[in-house]
Amino acid sequence: MTELLREALREAKSLRQVERDTGLKRQALAKFMRGEQSLRLDLADALAAHFGIVSSRRQRE
Repeated sequence: MTELLREALREAKSLRQVERDTGLKRQALAKFMRGEQSLRLDLADALAAHFGIVSSRRQRE
């Protein structure tokens, strides 16, 4: 999930726009992209929803 979110951020128009759209601070997003800090789960959920990233659980065999 971390890599998917970082990839989506790299492809985003700008961190400023992501900040406006999600309320997440640009500085926190930049630190996350550089691997200097992780995101709280609720913030990662908000970011995933913004980019349309959906996670699913695999069925156990």
